[in-house]
Amino acid sequence: MGKIISFANQKGGVGKSTSAINIAAALGQMGKKTLLVDLDPQGNTTSGVGINKKQIKTSSYDVLIARADVQSAITNTAFTNLDILPSNITLAGAEFELVDTENRESRLKMALDKIKDIYDYIIIDCPPSLGLLTLNALGASNGVVVPMLCEYFSLEGLTQLMITIREVKKRFNPTLDLTGILITMYNGRLNLSAEVLHELKKFYSDKLFKTMVPRSVRLSEAPSYGEPIQYYDGRSKCAEAYNEVARELAIRI
Repeated sequence: MGKIISFANQKGGVGKSTSAINIAAALGQMGKKTLLVDLDPQGNTTSGVGINKKQIKTSSYDVLIARADVQSAITNTAFTNLDILPSNITLAGAEFELVDTENRESRLKMALDKIKDIYDYIIIDCPPSLGLLTLNALGASNGVVVPMLCEYFSLEGLTQLMITIREVKKRFNPTLDLTGILITMYNGRLNLSAEVLHELKKFYSDKLFKTMVPRSVRLSEAPSYGEPIQYYDGRSKCAEAYNEVARELAIRI
C-alpha cells in the first residue's frame, strides 16, 4: 500500500514545489513507483516535470469535483517511475465549488484510495495556503513534510501549520503526523540561518531532515526546462541533497 505524503507550507517561495518534484523524482530513480499530485492552481509541479498546463484535458480539479475518475487524469512523465496528477488554473475554483459539498474535506482521499495500492509513494504538492485544498491533502496523507527557509517568519508560519496539522489529526485523519521539516535554500554563512536553525533544533530536533538543500542557480534553472534536478544536472550538490532527503524520507516512513 502506497504511503501518501503532503508537502505543505502556507508561505510561498520556500521551495515546496521544487522539493516535491525532486524528491518524487529521486524516489522514482530508487525504483519506487511514485505519483506526484499537483494540488496548487499555479501548476508549477505540473510544468516542472515537463507537462504543458495548457494542453491538460483532465486535471486534479476534475477529480476533486467528481467530474472524472482519478485514473483517467493521471499522466505519465518522461522520468523513471514517475506519474503525475496534473493541475492548472481551473483548480482555483474548486474551493468555491466544494464549499457546500458533502465530505468536502475528503474528496482527495476518496480518489486516492482507489489507486494508492498501485504506487509505493504518492507525493502531494499543496498550495501556499491553509484552505480547503490543503485540508484535502492533509486528510488524505500519512504524513507531512514541511519545506522551509531559515528565516524568522518561517518559524511563525511553522507554528500555525502545526496547529492545522493537529486539528486535521483530531477531526479528519487520526493517522496524520509530521514526517519531517526540510530546510531549503540554506546558506550556512549567514548568522540568521544559524540562529533559526538553533531554534528549530530546540523544538523539532527529531523532525529535522539531516540533509539541508543549498541555494543553487542550477536548481532554479531546472523547472524552466521541465526537468527535476536529477535529470537536469545529476552531479550538482542539490541533486545529491535531494537524493539524500529521499532516502531519509523512505526510512522515516
